[in-house]
Amino acid sequence: MSRAPHRVSFGEALRFWLKLGFVSFGGPAGQISIMHRELVETRRWISERRFLHALNYCMVLPGPEAQQLATYIGWLLHGTRGAIVAGTLFVLPSVAILVALSWAYLAFGHNPVVAAILSGVKPAVVAIVAAATIRIGSRALRRPFHMGIAAAAFAALAAFAVPFPVVIAGAALVGLAGRRFAPAPARLAPAAGAPHDPALIDDDTPSPAHAVASPGRLAAVAAAGLALWLLPFAAIVAAFGSASDYANMAKFFTQAALVTFGGAYAVLPYVVENAVDQFGWATMGQMIDGLALGETTPGPLIMFVAFVGFVGAWTKAALGPDALAAAGILGALVATWFTFLPSFVFILAGGPYVERTRDDVHLEGPLSAITAAVVGVIASLAVFFAWHVFWPGASAAVPFPGHVAWPAVAIAGLALVALVKYRAGVIAVIAGCAIAGVALDALA
Repeated sequence: MSRAPHRVSFGEALRFWLKLGFVSFGGPAGQISIMHRELVETRRWISERRFLHALNYCMVLPGPEAQQLATYIGWLLHGTRGAIVAGTLFVLPSVAILVALSWAYLAFGHNPVVAAILSGVKPAVVAIVAAATIRIGSRALRRPFHMGIAAAAFAALAAFAVPFPVVIAGAALVGLAGRRFAPAPARLAPAAGAPHDPALIDDDTPSPAHAVASPGRLAAVAAAGLALWLLPFAAIVAAFGSASDYANMAKFFTQAALVTFGGAYAVLPYVVENAVDQFGWATMGQMIDGLALGETTPGPLIMFVAFVGFVGAWTKAALGPDALAAAGILGALVATWFTFLPSFVFILAGGPYVERTRDDVHLEGPLSAITAAVVGVIASLAVFFAWHVFWPGASAAVPFPGHVAWPAVAIAGLALVALVKYRAGVIAVIAGCAIAGVALDALA
């Protein structure tokens, strides 16, 4: 058996996390796959069982599980500074890229060529969300019990406009009550004692000193997290007022961060509903375009909130008409800070207790029910996007104006086939649909 890898220096880990931030395409599944290949198979920084144990914890947390997994492993390796570096570098490149793309979108979005590109990209987004429904549903809806939860979640959102947090909380309660009737499938994990190459953090490696649970450590993390929320929020209120768009962004994105069970697609309806209808930060068309930009950049898809913050502050001219770009940048930073801060607190506060109970996970019932509800939530989002793309100008007052946009329907159908049947990459599909949009515009 090969020898265990040498101790990883902080500088070596920092270089890896920076690299990961620039290559973490493919959504949470792709990002987790990259980390597994690099950290478990190639570098042997952590064993398979410890990796899966950390992933299980991140799966039951609200927030982006891939970013939280990177934060958790960084914390195991180098404590608090390791967690901060790993989690921050996972999203920092994406923030910079999305800010640049958001500026270009607002500055040049009315150009005829750009408009033609976006006309092809919008139906691609419909297909991407529909494909996510199919992909997650094929894994999560293996029992009538879970199919019923998904159907109820879809109806609650699509027909009765039940608030998203209520849907998720209801699914968790149903899963908790019904776990004896519909237990979740056993989690995949290697058998205890299975032979494998040694890892730096191996199956039986004791938790490091900084990972030992204590009430004092928990209180310190909670106090630091509260301070890191209160101080920026107080500064925003002092500078712009409690009713300003920046203050509303801080409050709203904190709320969103606490209900993002099931990944970014699950919380998108909640973000779209509030950003468009309640706060007026963006139009429905802009939200669909922003999702496409988020799909083509590295980092977690929930980084889409940076686009929402940028567009909202630009649209509302939060710093005056002569400082639109600066307002947008600040909006993107506010959205990002208040969205991701809870993830760091969850890992640093809960990690020591998770390490203490590695093989004692009892949340399968509620988790499987939440995942089933997420399928219904994503399906409702696909229908919602399709409604606005296939019937341009649709609204509650005039739900089906004019004729169906058949070119958009055709592009979406072809994109869905490419994604589901041929497993084409998201970036390739978006690029192909953009080209189709330009071609159709030229023929019109």
